Amino acid sequence: MFTYHSLDFGPKNQTDVLECCRQSNDALDEDKYFVFLTFYRESSSGFLDDQFTELKKLQDECSPDFVAEVVSLFFEDCEKLIGNMARALDQTGNVDFSLVGSSVHQLKGSSSSVGAKRVKGLCVTFKECCDSQNFEGCVRCLQQVDIEYKSLKAKLQDLFSLEQQIVQAGGRIPQVDI
Repeated sequence: MFTYHSLDFGPKNQTDVLECCRQSNDALDEDKYFVFLTFYRESSSGFLDDQFTELKKLQDECSPDFVAEVVSLFFEDCEKLIGNMARALDQTGNVDFSLVGSSVHQLKGSSSSVGAKRVKGLCVTFKECCDSQNFEGCVRCLQQVDIEYKSLKAKLQDLFSLEQQIVQAGGRIPQVDI
């Protein structure tokens, strides 16, 4: 019923796709993974860039959790940097914009290394607000970065969860571009 060759594959959201994968008594197979990735590409367009695909190419049977581990470190880094920026911006009237800008620069670099396209793009605008000492702009950018980071984290956690289910069921993760 579902193949990765079809553009119209039925499920309308990620929960439906995961449920389709779970309904089978058989091991999760590559076709179901492709169905998920097809949906994932559509729902996450703009979240990731080619760097994420390059990162996935570094993963192999010797290091099956490589990408999940790198992304987990990215998530930890994001939380720390977002927290630092929030505390710095909480100093109304006494904001150290160079400190905030430094954190933004670090976040942009981390985002770039894992392919977090939207977060990286927001960091460009955020840095401009820091450079012009635009407090309101910085606060808006921080809010947007936090939203995009949380959305990306949820999408990637779902992807990694499905990959883990496939491996535990005896399948293998095919190498595909996202």
